Amino acid sequence: MPVIPIKPILDTADKYHYGQGAFNVNSVSQIKAAIEIHEILRSPAIIQGAELANGFMGGRVDFKNSTIDDIRRGARNIGEAVWKYAEHAKIPVVLHLDHGTNLEVVKACIDGGYTSVMIDGSSKSFEENMEITREVVKYAHARGVSVEGELGVLAGVEDHVFSSQSTYTNPLDALEFIKKTGVDSLAISYGTMHGPNKGKNVKLRREILIAIKEILRLEGLQCSMVSHGSSTIPRYLVEDLKVLGSNMPDAEGISVHEIQKAIRSGIAKINVDTDIRMAVTRNMREYFNLHEDKQKSFSIGGVYKDLKNHPDVVDPRQVFGSIMDSVMTGTMSDSDVADLNKEVEKGVMEILAQLITSFGSAGKMNLVECKSLENMKKIYI
Repeated sequence: MPVIPIKPILDTADKYHYGQGAFNVNSVSQIKAAIEIHEILRSPAIIQGAELANGFMGGRVDFKNSTIDDIRRGARNIGEAVWKYAEHAKIPVVLHLDHGTNLEVVKACIDGGYTSVMIDGSSKSFEENMEITREVVKYAHARGVSVEGELGVLAGVEDHVFSSQSTYTNPLDALEFIKKTGVDSLAISYGTMHGPNKGKNVKLRREILIAIKEILRLEGLQCSMVSHGSSTIPRYLVEDLKVLGSNMPDAEGISVHEIQKAIRSGIAKINVDTDIRMAVTRNMREYFNLHEDKQKSFSIGGVYKDLKNHPDVVDPRQVFGSIMDSVMTGTMSDSDVADLNKEVEKGVMEILAQLITSFGSAGKMNLVECKSLENMKKIYI
């Protein structure tokens, strides 16, 4: 099935009151696994590449210093992989840019095959945020591409996105923002946080979400609500990593129960990244513990060395440097690289299977009225 824009999938989640997970990827094997597990569970799929994930997939190992050229290359690599694996899948698949910071990045990702983009102007003034979001909507909608905006600031760290404290979304500001920008979906700040340390027993401010949805209903407007910073940080993964010599001090996530309540209150899209990183890193550490001979492997020994030298690292990008060809293109140079990538795939599938089921999108693939980029271009115009 061709890769489609995000609006039909999120409209369906809103209509049938379930949550649609949106999962960040950083390698071709992660993309493959993500699409496969969605197909097994007959769920629509949203595959996300963050701005710096595109830089990394463009060959920039020090991805925090990614240039626009790195991002262009990476967007093509991610796009080619998603379109390749989606082509023969029975489910609708979206490729979504997470936390794009400017129009140049948005254009690079759309050129690379993205069918949905997020423009994050949340650090700017309200007027500046609306201005850049309107600009992106105009450009993207003309190409059939859906757009997510953000209003309010989440605390925490994710790649280049950082804030020491949250600023909750004002429901009346949300109405004005949606009316004046024409975004298809809106990421709101209502108590979630980026990163692995969200605080213990977080209670989400669902009254913010409920107020926005009620205002939109009264105004006759459709805009899907998005929950960023929603990783659950499973306790068993934290303990597994500790046993394997890694450590995540103060690691606490948003409980699945809280997210399910938010879904019932109107959240349609739930972004998850850290959970996937943890499972993938746990699997790689476990693999080298169980196969000591692979610690000195010519092709993957560098991954082991990086894991050993950086016990607190849970972001696979920080240890993938020696196997970048497989990361960027899916090419397996030998059986060791292939075996390690199988562990990466298993980690992705483990987490996504749990969350797809918990969020309620399993079995929902046939509810989505799939629309191509060309179809959506006509609707937007």
